[in-house]
Amino acid sequence: MEDGTIVIATKQPEKKPPTAIRQDRAVDGKITDEFGEAIEGVTITAKGTSTVVMSDTTGNYRITVPSEASILVYKILGYQTIELAIEDRQVVNVTLQPSMSDLDEVVVVGYGTMRKGDLTGSIIQIRPDKIANENPRTVQDILRGTPGLNVGFSPSAKGGGSLQIRGQRSVYTDGNHNNPLIILDGMFFYGELSEINPDDIEQIDVLKDASAAAVYGSRAANGVIIISTKRGKPGKPVVNFTANWGATGPSDFRKRWDTDAYLQHRQDWLTKNTYGVNPQTGAYEAYQTGVFADQPGFFMRPDQLPSTVSLDSWRAYSTNDADEHDLSIWVRRLGFTGNALQNFMDGKVVDWTDQTFRTGLDQDYNASVSGASDRTNYYFSMGYLRNEGAVVSDNYRAIRANMKINTNVTDWFELGANVNFQDRSDGNVEIDIDQTMRNSPFADYADEMGNPVQFPLSAEFSQRGYNYDFQRQYLELDRGYTVFNTILQAKIKLPFNITYSFNASPRYQFFYDRYFMSADLPGSDPKTRGANREQAKRFDWSLNNTITWDYTFAEKHRFNVTLVQEAEQLRYWQERIEARNILPSDALGFHGVGFGNKEESDYSSNDTHETADALMARLFYNYDDRYMLTGTIRRDGYSAFGSTDPYGIFPSLGAAWTFTNEDFFKWDPIMSSGKLRVSYGRNGNRSLGSPYLALANLSRGGEGMQGYIDASGQLLQYRYLMMNRLANPHLEWEKTAAWNFGLDFGFLNERISGTLEYYHMSTHDMIMGQRLPGFSGFSSITTNLGQVDNSGVELALNTLNIDKENFRWSTTLGFSYNKNRIKHLYHDYEDVVDANGNVTGRRERDDITNGWFIGQSINTIWNYRVTGIWQSHEIEEAAKYGQQPGDPKVANNYTGDDIVNADGSVTYVYNDRDKEFLGETVAPYHWSLRNEFVLWKDLTFSFQIYSFMGHKSLSDNYLNNDDAGGRMQYALANLPAKEYWTPDNPTNEFGRIEASGPVGAAGAQKLYNRSFIRLDNIAVGYTLPQQWTSRYNLNRVKVFGAVRNTATWAQEWIYGDPETGSWASRTFTLGLNLTF
Repeated sequence: MEDGTIVIATKQPEKKPPTAIRQDRAVDGKITDEFGEAIEGVTITAKGTSTVVMSDTTGNYRITVPSEASILVYKILGYQTIELAIEDRQVVNVTLQPSMSDLDEVVVVGYGTMRKGDLTGSIIQIRPDKIANENPRTVQDILRGTPGLNVGFSPSAKGGGSLQIRGQRSVYTDGNHNNPLIILDGMFFYGELSEINPDDIEQIDVLKDASAAAVYGSRAANGVIIISTKRGKPGKPVVNFTANWGATGPSDFRKRWDTDAYLQHRQDWLTKNTYGVNPQTGAYEAYQTGVFADQPGFFMRPDQLPSTVSLDSWRAYSTNDADEHDLSIWVRRLGFTGNALQNFMDGKVVDWTDQTFRTGLDQDYNASVSGASDRTNYYFSMGYLRNEGAVVSDNYRAIRANMKINTNVTDWFELGANVNFQDRSDGNVEIDIDQTMRNSPFADYADEMGNPVQFPLSAEFSQRGYNYDFQRQYLELDRGYTVFNTILQAKIKLPFNITYSFNASPRYQFFYDRYFMSADLPGSDPKTRGANREQAKRFDWSLNNTITWDYTFAEKHRFNVTLVQEAEQLRYWQERIEARNILPSDALGFHGVGFGNKEESDYSSNDTHETADALMARLFYNYDDRYMLTGTIRRDGYSAFGSTDPYGIFPSLGAAWTFTNEDFFKWDPIMSSGKLRVSYGRNGNRSLGSPYLALANLSRGGEGMQGYIDASGQLLQYRYLMMNRLANPHLEWEKTAAWNFGLDFGFLNERISGTLEYYHMSTHDMIMGQRLPGFSGFSSITTNLGQVDNSGVELALNTLNIDKENFRWSTTLGFSYNKNRIKHLYHDYEDVVDANGNVTGRRERDDITNGWFIGQSINTIWNYRVTGIWQSHEIEEAAKYGQQPGDPKVANNYTGDDIVNADGSVTYVYNDRDKEFLGETVAPYHWSLRNEFVLWKDLTFSFQIYSFMGHKSLSDNYLNNDDAGGRMQYALANLPAKEYWTPDNPTNEFGRIEASGPVGAAGAQKLYNRSFIRLDNIAVGYTLPQQWTSRYNLNRVKVFGAVRNTATWAQEWIYGDPETGSWASRTFTLGLNLTF
């Protein structure tokens, strides 16, 4: 009622506070790994929606989260997937932890990829980014320490080393016959590994068993190494620059005597034939026999004479100049004359080690630009490498470039190209290390003007020494390669999950070798001086057509079928001119080979042509991620085999059972993953010394001329051809059949994970030369014979020992054992006869000439056993063997042919029956240990140790045959510092100077254990905080340093480095990595 009036109004709804309406919002953040490094390519999904973004190269991301979403999911291969509630945050930074044995990790298996969890064969993967701090200079540096992979060590400026997977499988060694097959980005790689820049490598997969390698059946008998190069990743372009600087010097070599020890050795060498029994004391000592028996101390230093010899009587032993210094008398008796005598008296000494080794400077610069859009990814890189080796004149230079681009032209059509270029120079006038260091420290290196002299010793010596620095002034060498390696790819997606791909890989290589020796080189022979020019080119191509069908039925049955057709062609052309006695002048060097004397010059050429083709089919089946089966069959043909059967068929079958995925498995808290694998397969080997071994070969019949006189009386001369190799149309593939048993395991949520393998291989129909009877006109024929069995065990173990916020410690351990046995050779049998002459059986003959024995290793050592050194108190016993104190004791194992003389004495006979199997030259045991530490996420530290154990080597160095070639008698050689036997130093390890074994075993070598442990690498790296670098628009700045070949411990080997057998190098590096 208002003012007496009744008002009726509609009821208004009750007013309530307004309700907040959730809207879409933006969330920013950065994603890093456990080291604080940015992770690119992480997918960030707003859970329950279709909104997905990806982190950029700096790890940063921005996502617009729909109103209905409250959780973000972060996922990328190789890391644990996590989910985070957004709440009211606008910035969400994430640290992802790696999945140490992620079964979804992608592994390259040949003509495709597979999940690691699907593998039925033995494959191990190496990621170079994990060892970036160590500055690997070569592919071999990346691979070193991999279980089952034997990587050699090269101390040269070029680096590298041999590669062998699971040991040697054949006695045939020509044509890199025991080397693994190299695959680069899915195609056969025909070049040297030095052509591949380690900075461009994304990952390396090593296929070790027959099942995994069967897809490459024709060349996979020795395993396969698949190298995958980097490609662009989604996000804005990334510019990366890395610079490495290093210093390389010798780490281990046979050092020479210092001057005092050098003079002592010279004195003892001259005294070596004067030893005998002193009739007055009964002691075995010097100056008792020979022309110096009445001149005790003749070669001794005047201030070290025994009390029984006066200085005046010592001087009277020789005719001396008036007022000649006693030291001059002494060194003249030691053979010093000319400049060596003068330099000794003047105190002038040359350290020839400094003229042989140096501290070389290394430079390695690499830059790359990479990126990817929704349709195209690209990676461009260029590198410049210049290394100076530890040996004077050992230099290596390489320019390397790589272009890799892939684009999706449409949703179903993809094109790609990968072009690799290298220009390298490794031409050096090589120094002879032994000859240079052998020069006397009292010889001359340079004249008064500082110019190197030709001969370190003056004309009084018939062997005047060697001076590399003088010789190289008259020599010129230019050697190098230019290489283009191209891979072209096309891929079409067809209906029903079928994919067709075409890949072609043409490769061109040009080689040049130019050598010149000037006629101005004093004393040079016109027949050997002159110029050589050699050039060679090769053009290889391979192509394959691949069809892949990948399909899953009922969510549990997954099939993958791969069909491949492949073809190859390899062509090589080479020409060489050797011009001698170049007249009238050789001022043009190797540019003037046309001026060489035609009668004294030579020209040669060579060319080869090889072809190959193959068909391959592979079927993979996976049931519910529990049971896996892989079957492969491949048919290969190769032109180098005989016309009767140039084709080979190579099948394989592999099965795996992931038992931890079974419902009955109840050990989940302890054993987080487990898989059993078994495989069998056959592979072939086509690596031959020549592509024409199956054919007869024609060659020029000697250097002379044939001729006859025609009807007119004129002499007609001609060269003739002769056949020097017998054809074998039945030459066929060498084949290897192999079993592999494996266990993949993980414990404690993969903090402990690894693989255990056992394998057994049998190589038969080996490529061998079979001896022929003399009446055939040929010494041998290349054929298929013999069998070698090869077996071993491998262990790879990864552990995460400590994982704290500011400290992380992980360990990788690798171990392998390999043993081979020769089962058959030529199938040539002989009777086995007992002591009474009765035939008790038959046995296959050994090949003693090549050192191959049935039942023994290919690399077995069969020789006399040296048991020690005859000592002074064993004079009479040593004499029975025709020996004297200081000579080696050699075991006389077989006494049946020793001769009993009329007086009852015995003449001991040494022959092959006295030899023993002493071990083998190739290490059966290999192990490696790597530890990595991360502190405060920015500082990393790692070290790696590896070891070869169980192998041995023979050496005759202990015999101290110092005058080989007259280097002591006619020169003043300075030999490697060593120990030797004398009555005053009665060692049982080294013989006297010029020691000798008994008749028949005069050069008996001593056995040494070559086992060693090498601290291969110590590396440290530090990533600068981003708040320091972002102001300069740098995403990342990392500095790192490393020492390669830090230290080596050998059990017995004393003759230089135990791995190389001679010398080795050590490299210190400092690096800088910038990412823009």
